[in-house]
Amino acid sequence: MVEGSMTQGAGQGPVVRTATLRDFRVPPYAQVPVQSQDQEVPQVLPQALPQVSPPPPQVPQTPVPAPSTNSGHPGNAVPESETPDGYTPTARDLPVITRGGPGDTVQVRADPAETPVPEGPGPLYVVGDVHGYLDELLAALTAQGLIDAEGHWTAGNTRLWFLGDFTDRGPDGIGVIDLVMRLSAEAAAAGGYCKALMGNHELLLLGAKRFGDTPVNSGAGTATFQAAWLLNGGQKTDMDRLQEVHLQWMARLDAVVEEDEHLLMHSDTTAYLEYGATIDDVNDTVHEIVTRNDADECWDLFRKLTRRFAFRDEAGSDAVRELLTAYGGRRVVHGHSPIPYLLGEVGTEDGEDGARPVVEGPHVYADGLAIAMDGGVTMAGKLLVVELPLHD
Repeated sequence: MVEGSMTQGAGQGPVVRTATLRDFRVPPYAQVPVQSQDQEVPQVLPQALPQVSPPPPQVPQTPVPAPSTNSGHPGNAVPESETPDGYTPTARDLPVITRGGPGDTVQVRADPAETPVPEGPGPLYVVGDVHGYLDELLAALTAQGLIDAEGHWTAGNTRLWFLGDFTDRGPDGIGVIDLVMRLSAEAAAAGGYCKALMGNHELLLLGAKRFGDTPVNSGAGTATFQAAWLLNGGQKTDMDRLQEVHLQWMARLDAVVEEDEHLLMHSDTTAYLEYGATIDDVNDTVHEIVTRNDADECWDLFRKLTRRFAFRDEAGSDAVRELLTAYGGRRVVHGHSPIPYLLGEVGTEDGEDGARPVVEGPHVYADGLAIAMDGGVTMAGKLLVVELPLHD
């Protein structure tokens, strides 16, 4: 398995080398993109470095419906029996949540009898890759006492960091983004905070929206963001509901932060070192690249932050130390690579053989210097919400 593998499933038979990226492989279940009457499925070519088939034509965006007034779901859900058109299941059929409308993005409840805002920093929590599984996220946050049954912040001055990858593969990526945006406002009002890092799937969705089928210089033949997005679990329902506020929010996300001697980042790669000698340098450079809106430059950033497994093998602890020496902290905490892959376990999407990834919690490895937080929710694993520091 190469460091750049973008595979999100296991036990699916031989993977096919995609023409859109040289350094990640496309899982079989992601090779059938969203289909509708107006779309054709782009071919996946088995050759290592061939030309990519032209992506399907863009589907006109449909208006977002007004917020539902009779839904009890914190994400303004449609009834549980309804599934939005264009959803491509990639793991299992979970209740599908749709976003109600643009007016509920960052609304905070006003309570005249609010308790005083606590002073000082509260406990620190991190969330692994969500990939559109809104119900799983709500359940995990509720279990940790961070939100109530209505999906509102109840954690006071707690600090909460999401490690990126909010969309693709799962049923409601936009609903996940809306929830995180709203919790950010509610947490700030309560004296805490809810923040997020940029994952490679945020870069992928930004690129698919901004550049579509514009050819980019991939170093492995012709590539496009649109084709790569579809091949890696892009959901038509997410693209239809994607608004400018979501694009601006994703574009402003930092790539690396340090909290309580934990170096937080999305990908388990040393590629961050190519973008700056300090955390501020890295984040400034990433923001500049995204802002310049150059397709080739954004593709190169996406490609490098898709690399993985830098900390897994014999030299893994040295790679972690290189990052810690440059940016500070005592441990790296990352998402991106599913824990079942890091452990060499085999899991299946449908569980036909009874084998499912068993993820009890984060994976501490690389001589105790790295903590993996992607519990493999897309492969029937677990969406992890964990308090730091974590003692192995």
